[in-house]
Amino acid sequence: MDELDTAIVRELQRDARQTNRELARTLGIAPSTCLERVRGLRNRGVITGYRATVDLRSLGRPVQALLAVRIRPLSQEVIEGFKAYLVTLDEVLSVYVVAGGDDFLVHVAVGDVDRLHAFLMDRLSGRKEVVDFRSSIIYQHVASDVITELD
Repeated sequence: MDELDTAIVRELQRDARQTNRELARTLGIAPSTCLERVRGLRNRGVITGYRATVDLRSLGRPVQALLAVRIRPLSQEVIEGFKAYLVTLDEVLSVYVVAGGDDFLVHVAVGDVDRLHAFLMDRLSGRKEVVDFRSSIIYQHVASDVITELD
């Protein structure tokens, strides 16, 4: 990625709804050059998609938690099966397969603490592969809007 590619990615992360002409104007390049570069970034897999960011509170899901989950036996089949199960659950926002003491970190959002408890009891603790889990309520969640290459 050169400086122009980096600038395009930064600007699209800041506002992916801007038109090609607006993006080109911001970057000081021709619209045709801009369009060609954006297509190249998509074709190379640098830009993987566009999405709307939503307010979880507006969707009736103000309580977020991170769940640290341990499963057994640790095999590719069990890991893939549990991961596939998790992504089908409406409460689940993200699933991370991790190394260390835990096997998964799961980000969930629910309506209230009682619903979090019900999720843990009904959807997690009953799974035969789950041997342990811990939940941490998220008080605040801040994410970087623009991700750049590291030097």
